[in-house]
Amino acid sequence: MNTANRLTVGRIFLAFICIWLIVRNTLASICGAFAVFVVASLTDFLDGYLARKKQIASDLGKILDPIADKILIIGVFLAFVELGVLKAWMVGVIMLREFIVTGLRLYCLNKGLVLEAKRFGKHKTISQIVGVVFIFITVILFNLVENKTVNFFYHGLIPIVMWYVVLITLFSGVYYFWENRRAIKTF
Repeated sequence: MNTANRLTVGRIFLAFICIWLIVRNTLASICGAFAVFVVASLTDFLDGYLARKKQIASDLGKILDPIADKILIIGVFLAFVELGVLKAWMVGVIMLREFIVTGLRLYCLNKGLVLEAKRFGKHKTISQIVGVVFIFITVILFNLVENKTVNFFYHGLIPIVMWYVVLITLFSGVYYFWENRRAIKTF
């Protein structure tokens, strides 16, 4: 197991810590979860950078990295559903896309073909991370300050941000299937 893969495994552990802190639902735990999420997100960029720079990319990393991303993002989204911040159906749509694409990747891997994340999938991941950061900041401000602007961000902008994330997530799934259509046809 190389350094990049160790960072990926570390991100999985950080994801569970982050989720646990969110569902504790105190201002201190939400702030702590936000810090853990930022560190976990940075490991996502760092493991990819190290894998490319040191040329240590592995098939394990190509499969494990997106799974770690899914555990982190979906776990955080579900924790915010638990708190009533997000709509369950939106997270359900995101989960469905993630499971379908992951299923395809695992099926192809079983047939000896490794399907890497495509560029638009990376944009999807970035949009999800930015969405989560926005939600964290808004939830923290909502617990600290009572004013119309923060209330608007919480009740008005979080749903808009989530619509954007859902649409980008769906589009990236369609794009992923399109880009891998030749590989899919061979099976």
